[in-house]
Amino acid sequence: MKDIIEQLESAREHAYLGGGQKRIDAQHDRGKLTARERIQVLLDPDSFEEYDTFVEHRCTDFGMEDNTYPGDGVVTGSGTINGRLVYVFSQDFTVFGGSLSATHAQKILKVMDMAMKAGAPVIGLNDSGGARIQEGVDALAGYADVFQQNILASGVIPQISVVMGPCAGGAVYSPAMTDFIFMVQDSSYMFVTGPDVVKTVTNEVVTQEELGGASTHTTKSGIADRAFENDVVALMQTRRFYDFLPLNNRQKPPKRPSFDSATRTDASLDSLIPSNPNKPYDMHEVITKIVDEGDFFELQPAYAGNIITGLARMDGETVGIVANQPMVLAGCLDIASSRKAARFVRFCDCFNIPIITLVDVPGFLPGTAQEYGGIIKHGAKLLFAYGEATVPKITIITRKAYGGAYDVMASKHLRGDLNYAWPSAEIAVMGAKGAVEILYRKDKDDPDKIAEHTQRYEDLFANPFVAAKRGFLDEVIMPHNTRLRIIKGLRKLASKTLENPWKKHDNIPL
Repeated sequence: MKDIIEQLESAREHAYLGGGQKRIDAQHDRGKLTARERIQVLLDPDSFEEYDTFVEHRCTDFGMEDNTYPGDGVVTGSGTINGRLVYVFSQDFTVFGGSLSATHAQKILKVMDMAMKAGAPVIGLNDSGGARIQEGVDALAGYADVFQQNILASGVIPQISVVMGPCAGGAVYSPAMTDFIFMVQDSSYMFVTGPDVVKTVTNEVVTQEELGGASTHTTKSGIADRAFENDVVALMQTRRFYDFLPLNNRQKPPKRPSFDSATRTDASLDSLIPSNPNKPYDMHEVITKIVDEGDFFELQPAYAGNIITGLARMDGETVGIVANQPMVLAGCLDIASSRKAARFVRFCDCFNIPIITLVDVPGFLPGTAQEYGGIIKHGAKLLFAYGEATVPKITIITRKAYGGAYDVMASKHLRGDLNYAWPSAEIAVMGAKGAVEILYRKDKDDPDKIAEHTQRYEDLFANPFVAAKRGFLDEVIMPHNTRLRIIKGLRKLASKTLENPWKKHDNIPL
């Protein structure tokens, strides 16, 4: 028995070395942690239980039968984050560059299947050179199997991808189907075709970083949700983010104790809205002043900045925040912001997270670029997402809510549960200037009459009371009471039940 135990310990030590000390040193020289080191940072101490430690590939072509490593380039298992179960796979770049083989894929599939059965999230730490060329179609089949499992798990358990190195070719589609993607600055990248292929086909000269680096995907494509400066920060922020999420679609997110009083008011909100309706203010200030302890985990902060999305807590409960940002494009909705917010709203609805919407929107961004780019269907995505959502929805109109954008932003007409407005709210088809130019074309050359018409229009619509009279607002509230009113609303809506008509699935305007 002693001999067997010694053999086991020796085999385990060999497996823990991955591709060997030389390759581990090379990984460290690049400023990157190894697969197991990453798991140690991500999970609670001593909570990780590894599966399939000794699995090896079964390829016999190109001399591969003499080139095997225990684990075959991916570390899989389960553990806890702040005491809650999570399943993890971490690709090991020191073994065949983290490339995916048939057995590598089987290990990932096994851990995902276990996560589905247990009802716990999956976090994938991606660091892979792509499909293992020596295995040909077997590697491609492995990718497809992983994609299928991502699809089946979608909306059932949260899936998070942390891209910590290369992720190219077919490999990118698994993270793309997960709920969130985090990247590491200067050491991770994602693209379907690399710089060499791009140059051959289109004659464009581009670096890996320019084509698919963290800065590209967090500012231009919107593929990634956040980018962090190094592996450790990325993993610690993933731990923080995980704390907001439920384990699965049948549970609610965890409630965390807060030192922030549910009855707290903030008088500074009463003077936040500028007297000049064309002057911007920072909606982040509203968010941080109403959520628990000012703790807000923003998603995609550098992409489509005209809308803000992220998770926070109110009264200890997780909430999703969607807010127009007057500091960027005056808070207009456009293609990028509509897509960004729609996906976030659908995630919240999947996982029982109430949605708080803060509205200051002058309309949809005009222009040929928007129309040619399909703003009609992209805007409809956000409209569809809000209308479909059955979780508690509380909306606060802080200032402008014009035109179709008023409808889209979780209005009462899209089954908003509680719709409030500040006294500074303006709800109308459009702003006074544009409306008067249409309604009183004949007086366009008479500035006195135009000024008179504009004032009359503003008196009628530059306030929330017309909508309130029709019951489209539940109440006009003082800004300093916003946190209090939202928390009271969330408590009342905690037992809300609402079901959509039976369907195989909807046909959202993609």
